Amino acid sequence: MNISILDKSNYLKGLLILAKKDNELSESESKIIRNIAKQLGFSCDFYEETLSNLLSNDYLSEGPVKFSDKNLSLSFIKDGLNLAYSDSSLDDREVEWLRLTAMENEIDSGWFETALNNIKDSNVDLSSTEFAIYSHL
Repeated sequence: MNISILDKSNYLKGLLILAKKDNELSESESKIIRNIAKQLGFSCDFYEETLSNLLSNDYLSEGPVKFSDKNLSLSFIKDGLNLAYSDSSLDDREVEWLRLTAMENEIDSGWFETALNNIKDSNVDLSSTEFAIYSHL
């Protein structure tokens, strides 16, 4: 699948919004964002600068992100749940934002709840896992 620049940008932007939701940026969240940003083709300077200023960035629009492809939307929700749970806790603001993004992308609420429960029941080291976006690259 050839992912458009807009979809790549929205994917990274969505992960950044999500990481900011609980007003903390854990090392595991940073690691995941770095891995995915690199795979999406973003320059190291760009994502490092963005990560270093993330929590103080008042200009990052926090609305749900919209993708041009349903499969990419599903991958984003999976990766977003992995990111949100990478610090071993799910903040309600993170879950609600992902739920809104799922709705924006017309993802079935039952599918979302199943994916959410799967993450909660997971004992996987999420910072070193393969991410759903990789199947599109």
